Amino acid sequence: MKGSLEGWGSGAIGMTIFSGSLPATRAALDGFPPLFLTGARATLAAVLAALCLALLRQPRPARRDLLPLAIVSLGVVAGFPLLTALALQHITSAHAIVFVGLLPLSTALFGVLRGGERPRPLFWLFAALGAAAVSGFALSQDGAASPIGDVAMIAAVVVCGLGYAEGAMLTRQIGGWQVISWALVLSSPLMLLLTVLTWPGASRDITAAAWLGLAYVSVFSMFIGFAFWYRGLARGGTATVGQLQLLQPFLGLAFASLLLDEPVSAGMIGAAAIVVLCVGMARRWA
Repeated sequence: MKGSLEGWGSGAIGMTIFSGSLPATRAALDGFPPLFLTGARATLAAVLAALCLALLRQPRPARRDLLPLAIVSLGVVAGFPLLTALALQHITSAHAIVFVGLLPLSTALFGVLRGGERPRPLFWLFAALGAAAVSGFALSQDGAASPIGDVAMIAAVVVCGLGYAEGAMLTRQIGGWQVISWALVLSSPLMLLLTVLTWPGASRDITAAAWLGLAYVSVFSMFIGFAFWYRGLARGGTATVGQLQLLQPFLGLAFASLLLDEPVSAGMIGAAAIVVLCVGMARRWA
């Protein structure tokens, strides 16, 4: 019981941090192109990760852990940041944020396929209801959606779910912050090369908001948030704690309202209430 509560607590902190990721990415895109943003955020986070690993004298990952770490890197270091940055060039941040509500189903599915977890049938029922509420909210909020942006967000949800599930399994062996740290370090040569090749020419014209957005996604979204999130998934169960992500779109919309002046509708509040209920019921029947 204690491990489950710790898992939900750590997962909630990580989810809250992640809720600011898309608004921060949208702000950063006003000054940086998607490829540079993807490489730069991973490179900066890798520097922090390498320092922590060195200062705390963490052992190198075993050879058997290299493939899972590569999958984590593909999903959460490269795939999700790049795909969401590309999506935000075609759809609004509010429309993109609600797709994140589909992440629990993606995470749970890969948790079953890769981790051997077996939630009870009612868990899947309430997970599906929660995802349906998020999807309906997305459709009602933005009628001028872009197919390119929607497809990019769906792909982002798929690769991120895989990265979350793989990282959760590896967390049980080497620890949560160590997983994201080694994933960042291992992918850093390619991310550094991408950063150099796509370096923006006129950095003087980049706004303070864009720099702050880059700083947030580098330090919090790419590093600190994952330390809490992977610990939560490992302690409380990938499919179960993953349901907290159904709340992430609505926290993200709140951040988007504060940072990007996007309106918060009554429909958002109603959908949020349904999602909270679904998360609670999914937890009960997990």
